[in-house]
Amino acid sequence: MNYTESASNYNDLEKMTTRELLSGLNHEDQSVALAVEKSIPQIEVLINEITEKMKNGGRLFYIGAGTSGRLGILDASEIPPTYGVTADHVIGIMAGGDVAIRKSVEDAEDDPNQAWIDLVGHNISENDALVGIAASGRTPYVIGGIKMARSKGILTGCITCNSDTILAAESEYPVEIIVGPEFVTGSTRMKSGTAQKLALNMISTAVMIKLGRVKGNKMVDMQLSNSKLVNRGIRIVMDELSVDENTAKHLLDKNGSVRAAINNSSNA
Repeated sequence: MNYTESASNYNDLEKMTTRELLSGLNHEDQSVALAVEKSIPQIEVLINEITEKMKNGGRLFYIGAGTSGRLGILDASEIPPTYGVTADHVIGIMAGGDVAIRKSVEDAEDDPNQAWIDLVGHNISENDALVGIAASGRTPYVIGGIKMARSKGILTGCITCNSDTILAAESEYPVEIIVGPEFVTGSTRMKSGTAQKLALNMISTAVMIKLGRVKGNKMVDMQLSNSKLVNRGIRIVMDELSVDENTAKHLLDKNGSVRAAINNSSNA
């Protein structure tokens, strides 16, 4: 069923006060986390499969169009600084290319062949995993990429906000998060986009933890690329080793990373 195109539960939005608009938006947003919770069993299976691929040197790809594509690129771009992996570990690709990140290229999603061309440009192989992101579950760009990848023996999953979609049928490990009608009818940048973001947070975070990129609850492999992160690194070393700030700073300067500073503290 195409829930994402269903009529809004609200009418005459233009007649609402600002407070009424905000209350309605907030009320709808509160349902999103509950919808994601219902999909945890599907997300769990997908995470476990992706983790096994990445443990063996594989990569994680996201493909999408519009809001869905941008969310995939956002998630992928945040993995290297957060977990200290190279930029080719998680790769986000969207219909229309990089220009579509900032400016809508609406017809780019209609080409069912382009996603596979884009993926081949990154030398995708059966060692990798591919997640297609499409709120409607019927975006040709995403379906085409998933279908071709699966035919090549590549692990495929998807995140969609409708049930019984073509995308889910073509994906080996589908995730369906049914959030219902949007506040503004058909505007899937809203609840659907929020649901997709939550699912992506779950996938990439859990995979990185399972790959050993977190110690306790700390980002010990984060890139020390600015003053804020260096200070965070110092605090982590202080906490993990029960040392003062100067000692922690010395260890961090000497070793170049939080993990190394903690592991090599006895050689300080």
